[in-house]
Amino acid sequence: MKVLLLYPLFPKTFWSYEKILELVNRKVLLPPLGLVTVAAILPQEWEFKLVDRNIRAVTEEEWAWADLVILSAMIVQKKDLLEQIQEAKRRGKSVAVGGPYPTALPEEVQAVGADYLILDEGEITLPMFVEAVQRGESGGTFRSDGNRPDVTTTPIPRFELLELDAYDSMSVQFSRGCPFQCEFCDIIVLYGRKPRTKTPAQLLAELDHLYELGWRRGVFMVDDNFIGNKRNVKLLLEELKVWQAEHQYPFKFNTEASVDLAQDQEMLDLMVDCNFDAVFLGIETPDEESLTLTKKFQNTRSSLGEAVQTITKAGLRPIAGFIIGFDGEKSGSGDRIVRFAEQTAIPTTTFAMLQALPNTALWHRLNKEGRLRGKDGNINQTTLMNFVPTRPVEEIATEYVEAFWTLYDPEGYLDRTYRCFQILGAPRHKAPFKFPALVDLKALAIVCWRQGIKRHTRWKFWHHLFSIMKNNPGVWEHYLAVCAHNEHFLEYRQIVRDEIEEQIREFKAQQLPLQGKVPENKEAIATTV
Repeated sequence: MKVLLLYPLFPKTFWSYEKILELVNRKVLLPPLGLVTVAAILPQEWEFKLVDRNIRAVTEEEWAWADLVILSAMIVQKKDLLEQIQEAKRRGKSVAVGGPYPTALPEEVQAVGADYLILDEGEITLPMFVEAVQRGESGGTFRSDGNRPDVTTTPIPRFELLELDAYDSMSVQFSRGCPFQCEFCDIIVLYGRKPRTKTPAQLLAELDHLYELGWRRGVFMVDDNFIGNKRNVKLLLEELKVWQAEHQYPFKFNTEASVDLAQDQEMLDLMVDCNFDAVFLGIETPDEESLTLTKKFQNTRSSLGEAVQTITKAGLRPIAGFIIGFDGEKSGSGDRIVRFAEQTAIPTTTFAMLQALPNTALWHRLNKEGRLRGKDGNINQTTLMNFVPTRPVEEIATEYVEAFWTLYDPEGYLDRTYRCFQILGAPRHKAPFKFPALVDLKALAIVCWRQGIKRHTRWKFWHHLFSIMKNNPGVWEHYLAVCAHNEHFLEYRQIVRDEIEEQIREFKAQQLPLQGKVPENKEAIATTV
């Protein structure tokens, strides 16, 4: 069996980072970890080729070679996924699909001709698919019926199938699932609330494989909440600390975690010892009433501002996720988010309007209330809400656009980044010195030219850089890399403004209902979940 693994295009998003990746001659931030894991689970006598369409198109030779095309996608990749299914069928290929989007909305991929729907988690459903193929079945839907696989059986992903030079970072996964119950989150729908982990030996074997392939850049732990199972994570970190030292710290890690990370100093110390340097935190909003309503209770148990400061001082740069548009939200939410980011000196903040993702508690509640405007939702930052909110959507959209614009103002971004790195704990370990590659030196020169000479930020850029080199010299390279991130956001904030304002104009022209009736009390909203 000759299998073409195909990863659909992402639209321009917060995470696409085109302008930054161009500086270092790379195409994509992260690889399709799901597809290389699929390749490891399927029969190893099968032949595999992988094409990430975010890097390049499929060649005619690759289309002709394939007996079977397997695609995986998130909701944000929906458009290209559906187009590629149709293209594969036009060429007479058998098509199998899986991943978060097909799992959530299987009828949509089936409608455009997908033959095999390999849904839920592949450790259970891929063997069912293989058995069907071996029986000669030309299609079918394979589900786990609520069962969760033991991820200690998951094989090492086939990283060698990737065009490694095209990626800025690699991805590995230690755990699946999250113990919390946030109303809007689809992770607990897809993977459950009991975090399941691999063994430390498994994860280290994956790192060995990457090391043997010559990888020496960043590694992203894609776990949606890396510290969901704290006991097992600490066991991993104890062994990872030794592995990193023995290999002279070839990787810098970053990941996602809940803000209660700040309450566990041992965990913070272990992460920094292992050369973690950044962590994504789902803060969502500084409004405690909204956090309580959406059941994000873990963010209400202590001061969010103090938690961010603790994490930063430990040596982990915070990246924050914010959401606007919660039910019962008061006017000015966008300004409150900007003030929080400024007060806590969080440089990079992903920011979006709330979406009701399929089968989440939020989706079911809004569906019951008759407030959904669309089925799928979309986590892209250029998409209006897919439900009728409790205050005018024009007001929410205007606050959102202005807040996004303010957060990525060149001077404000430099100031916030500077204040973060003034208090950021210095790394405890570094890889042996090697002379920077020509492409890295060129990228550095371009950033210094644009931000330190060409733009009106010039004096601030040089003042902040020299101050960091004087007062916290261990972080200056990390600091410059984060300064470079605004090369992407300067362009992307204009995309956000243009696309959101266009959608508002379309809604007004269609005279759609843009505001729902506010429930009489928040308890009434909560009890409908």
